[in-house]
Amino acid sequence: MSAIKTKLAAMNFLEFAVWGAYLTSLGIYLAGAGLGDKIYWFYTVQGIVSIFMPAIIGIIADRWIQAQKMLSLCHLIAGAAMMAAAWYCHTAGENIEFGPLFTFYTVSVAFFMPTIGLANSVAYTALGKAGLDTVKHFPPIRVFGTVGFIASMLLTNFVQIDGVSMQKTYFQLVSSGLFSFVLAFYALTMPKCPTSKATSTSLVDAFGLRAFTLFKQKKMAIFFIFSMLLGVSLQITNGYGTTFINAYESIAEYADTWGAQNATALISLSQVSETLCILLIPFCLKRFGIKGVMMIAMIGWVLRFGFFGLGNPGSGVWLFVLSMIVYGVAFDFFNISGSLYVDKQTDPTMRSSAQGLFMLMTNGVGATFGTLAAGQVVNNYVYSQPTAEMQISGWHTSWYIFAVYALAVAILFWLIFKDDEKPRITTDKALTEEDMTI
Repeated sequence: MSAIKTKLAAMNFLEFAVWGAYLTSLGIYLAGAGLGDKIYWFYTVQGIVSIFMPAIIGIIADRWIQAQKMLSLCHLIAGAAMMAAAWYCHTAGENIEFGPLFTFYTVSVAFFMPTIGLANSVAYTALGKAGLDTVKHFPPIRVFGTVGFIASMLLTNFVQIDGVSMQKTYFQLVSSGLFSFVLAFYALTMPKCPTSKATSTSLVDAFGLRAFTLFKQKKMAIFFIFSMLLGVSLQITNGYGTTFINAYESIAEYADTWGAQNATALISLSQVSETLCILLIPFCLKRFGIKGVMMIAMIGWVLRFGFFGLGNPGSGVWLFVLSMIVYGVAFDFFNISGSLYVDKQTDPTMRSSAQGLFMLMTNGVGATFGTLAAGQVVNNYVYSQPTAEMQISGWHTSWYIFAVYALAVAILFWLIFKDDEKPRITTDKALTEEDMTI
C-alpha cells in the first residue's frame, strides 16, 4: 500500500472508531439508566442534525476552509461535547436525566455527522491528486474504517470498568471522545484540499448551494429520493439491535447464552461482514451498475430485519449470524456505492457539498423519519408490554414491520430508477500543487 493510501486508511480507522465506541451499544446503557423509552431520540437526533449540518459544513469546506482542516475542527468540538456528556453521567450517578445528557450528546453528533462526508471528500481529493481512481482504490481504504468500528465495538464490549462491561456504562462515551481528539490532530496531516475560487455573483454560487442543482437532473433527483427512503433503515438496528438481543437476559431460557450477554460483540459480526463486502464494490459497480448494487442493498435490508425477527440468542442464534452477514451488503452497497456514484456525477468544485447533500438525504431526512417511526413502533409493541416475554414478542413483530417496509422500497426502486450505467475505472490526472492551495 502506498504512503497516501496508508494515511487515508488510518484516517478512516479513527473516523469510524469514534462512532463504533457507542453507536450500537448506547441503547443498552440508556435502557439500564431508565431511559429505554427515550432511546429513539438519541438516534433520531443524528438524523435531524444530518439534515443541515453536513450540507453547511460541506459548503464551508468547498468555499472557505479546506476539508482536512474542517475535519479537524469538527472532531475537536465533537470530542469535547462527548466528554462533557460522559462527565455529566459521572456526576449524576444513578440520577441520569434525559435533558442534560441529550443536550451534550446532540452537540457532539451535530459536529460528528458531517465528518463522514468530509473524510470521504479528503480521501477522494488525495486519491485524485495521486492519480488514483476512486472507484478502484477507495473501497480497500474504506475497509479500515470498518476495522476501526469493529475494534472500538469490541473494546466497548469486552473491557470492564469495576467489573462491569463498558457497553453498560458511560465509559463508551469517554472512548468515543478520546478517538475524536486523536483524529482532530491527525486530520491536519492530510493533503491539502482545494477550495473554490469562483467569483460568480449568483446567489447559488455565493452560498455554495450548487450541489442542490443536481435535483434538476431527473436521474439524480430519483436517486436522492430513494436514498432518503432507504436511509430510513440505516439507524434502526444501530439503535435497537443490541437492546433487543440484551433483552433476552430477562428470559430464563436465554439469560446465560453468550449472545444475550455479549450483544455488542455479536452485532460486531455485521462490521466483519462489511470488511468483505466493501472489497466487492468495484466489481459489482462495474458488473451491475448503480441500480443493481442498490437493489442488492435493499434486499439485504429486508433480510437483515427478517432474520432478527426470526432469531433468538439460543437455538436461533444462527439466524442472528445470518442477519449480521447480510448487513455488510445492506450497508456498504448503499452507503459507499452511493457516495462513489454521487462523486462521479458531480464536479470536483462542489465535491464536499455534494457529499453533504447525500448525507442530508440518507443520514439526515431518511434516518430522522426512520428512527422516529421505529421509536413509535418499538414503544407500542415493546415498551408498552408488562412482561419480558410479551416484550420479546413485540420485538419480533417490530422487526417484521421494518422488513415489509424495506421490501416495498426495493420494489418501487426497481420499477422507477432507470440508470444502468456501469462506472468506468480510469486513472485520473493528478491535481497540481497550485490547485491544492486556497
